[in-house]
Amino acid sequence: MTLFEHSHRRFNPLLGEWVLVSPHRTMRPWQGQREDAAPARMPSYDPDCYLCPGNQRAGGVRNPDYADTFVFTNDFSALMPEVPMEEPKPGSLLRAEPETGICRVVCFSPRHDLTLSRMDAPAVIKVVQAWQHEYLELGSRPDIGYVQIFENRGAMMGCSNPHPHGQIWANHSIPDLPRKENERQRSHLEQTGGCLLCDYLKEERASGERLVLENDSFTALAPFWAVWPYEVMILPRFHAASILELSERQRVDLADITIRMGIRYDNLFRTSFPYSMGIHQAPTDGEHHPHWHMHLHYYPPLLRSASVRKFMVGYEMLAMPQRDITAEQSARRLRELSEVHYLG
Repeated sequence: MTLFEHSHRRFNPLLGEWVLVSPHRTMRPWQGQREDAAPARMPSYDPDCYLCPGNQRAGGVRNPDYADTFVFTNDFSALMPEVPMEEPKPGSLLRAEPETGICRVVCFSPRHDLTLSRMDAPAVIKVVQAWQHEYLELGSRPDIGYVQIFENRGAMMGCSNPHPHGQIWANHSIPDLPRKENERQRSHLEQTGGCLLCDYLKEERASGERLVLENDSFTALAPFWAVWPYEVMILPRFHAASILELSERQRVDLADITIRMGIRYDNLFRTSFPYSMGIHQAPTDGEHHPHWHMHLHYYPPLLRSASVRKFMVGYEMLAMPQRDITAEQSARRLRELSEVHYLG
């Protein structure tokens, strides 16, 4: 059996789950839904945008005339600092618990028409610094056990505003996916004495076939167990549990690889490439987490072009994730793209 011609499944050691890979399905004709991929040219300032400098948000709050990053508590937070408590019914299978937290918005730039891939390095370094500051401030609170930093880019990813921004949701409890990664990384350290992602990155760098790009501090690769068509992980080439452990040079390198990865994505189908990106790092529950190795996940939905996307349906919703394009094929295509943005 070869991994490039026949159906097989691949194991995800971070979650302890499997993904079905069917490379022969890339030959099937596509007559499904296509999205309109022609992006409208946006102004650098939009008077109707509630994230632009000086504009009014919900409830009459007005943004400051900010010049780089701007962070504020979400006006429509999914998590609230206080919620009413109810005693659970003894023995009931209908179990619910209160979940408190804080949600913040991070505006990456005052420019309405930019993305991380089209911002310059000093501007993206300030975004990284904002992420560090928020992780430290929120994670230091005794009522916060996990800080999830993420970006939804593009309307098809549920982004409600094209202004360049991300979000931070800080939970009292550890959400399911980071909790699974926490357990798997801890188990690997206990069983082998090594870091799961340090060991994994060593294998990937020795092979090279799934690498996309590198700099002195970080490696971007298509993970062996990837589910999404052009899924990518960015891993530090040093052991670090959280973004707080990055030196000044490493902050610069994280900004650099974020920009370069974004340019490759945009160049892939010559569009403002949609994705969900998130940083997974050590919980802030007050416990020691030497097993944690921070990393970034990129989950993009585009499959064959800017107008054909992947949905999780049918077998994937009922059985297990499945993909057609192999991680090796997607890595090779991303690796071969220019680092000059197609818009110039």
